[in-house]
Amino acid sequence: MVYAPENPHYPLQDSSLENEIPKGIEIIKKPILEPYGLAKLFSKESTRQISSGIIKSNTKQSFLQKLMLFVRGNLFVPDARKWWVKPSVNYLSSYLKKNPVDIIITTGPPHSLHLIGLGLKKQTNLPWLADFRDPWTTIGYQKKLKLTNWAIKKHANLEFEVLTKADHILVTSPTTQSDFEKTTSTPIRCITNGFDDEDMPKTRLDTAFTLAHIGSLLEDRNPKILWDVLQELVTELPEFSKDLKIELTGRVGASVIDSIKERDLGDNLSLPGYIGHSEALQKQHSAQLLLLIEIDSQETEAIIPGKLFEYLAARRPILAIGPKHSDIDSILEKSEGGVYFNYQQKQELKKLIKTKYERFKSIGIPSTIGNVDEYSRKNLTKDLAQLIYSI
Repeated sequence: MVYAPENPHYPLQDSSLENEIPKGIEIIKKPILEPYGLAKLFSKESTRQISSGIIKSNTKQSFLQKLMLFVRGNLFVPDARKWWVKPSVNYLSSYLKKNPVDIIITTGPPHSLHLIGLGLKKQTNLPWLADFRDPWTTIGYQKKLKLTNWAIKKHANLEFEVLTKADHILVTSPTTQSDFEKTTSTPIRCITNGFDDEDMPKTRLDTAFTLAHIGSLLEDRNPKILWDVLQELVTELPEFSKDLKIELTGRVGASVIDSIKERDLGDNLSLPGYIGHSEALQKQHSAQLLLLIEIDSQETEAIIPGKLFEYLAARRPILAIGPKHSDIDSILEKSEGGVYFNYQQKQELKKLIKTKYERFKSIGIPSTIGNVDEYSRKNLTKDLAQLIYSI
């Protein structure tokens, strides 16, 4: 049985994914009260950006945006879905008496879902698996919410209670597992995200030297090191500018676009906008190189974007840029799916792109051939099923 909000606010939706829900799954939906509807009365655009994860640098924030971030960070702990916790616990406690289950699984963020699990654990004492798709207090955007000391402490206390009261913790990265193990003795298992075998389309490679990023590329993930390298190669290689295509599919921050145009790469930039999942898969398979960009900070060492695994399944070489000691690096090395660079490795990055371009001009860039089977959702689900039955 799946419990979900009936009327959630989310700025980006792909309704085609509803077709993937297996028949026979019981889905329970109840209304949710969220503050974003009220916030839109003051600024529709600011609300859309903040709810999408687009948080401008402090110097570029208007007074209203700063106020909205302060309110979001300090009045809505742990997140804007907090008002769904109490009515959900009340409803589900009664529902589960008539419709018993073997285990409760909560998945977040939003971490309010874990508070629903905490409440149900106290009411029913059923086995509870808390599934963290991202960290809680150590996630990068926490620092941007203008948290007071009270709010920081509140987040830490709620996280501690969830980590210690759950029967088992599930995480998606080894770094998050290591961090949580410093806080709790609750058993923790790492099962990464993955890809669906049956989704893989058949498509031709782009005729351009395409560097493609599929997914949001927001303000803080602006890889200026990459734009600098591409600018230099344009001046050094005669045909590079004619062949180069920078394709950024999805929501792209204004500062990212500005940085590209400032380096005279605007004519090479393609912005398809937000597209459906099936079309995104096609773009992954047709690109010459796939870009994976993470913020250069210690907090993002534990972040393994879900698209990494679809990238691996596409078999196109991945060019990843992020912080030192990222979990992404070891996955790419193990799967032979691409190369990882930190933000201090400009010359190494430039050398790789130049080598790939020379291969593109001569015999073409081959697909990767490493073993990625362990990241198929079929195999990952087998691991998850074994974990559930062991709790």
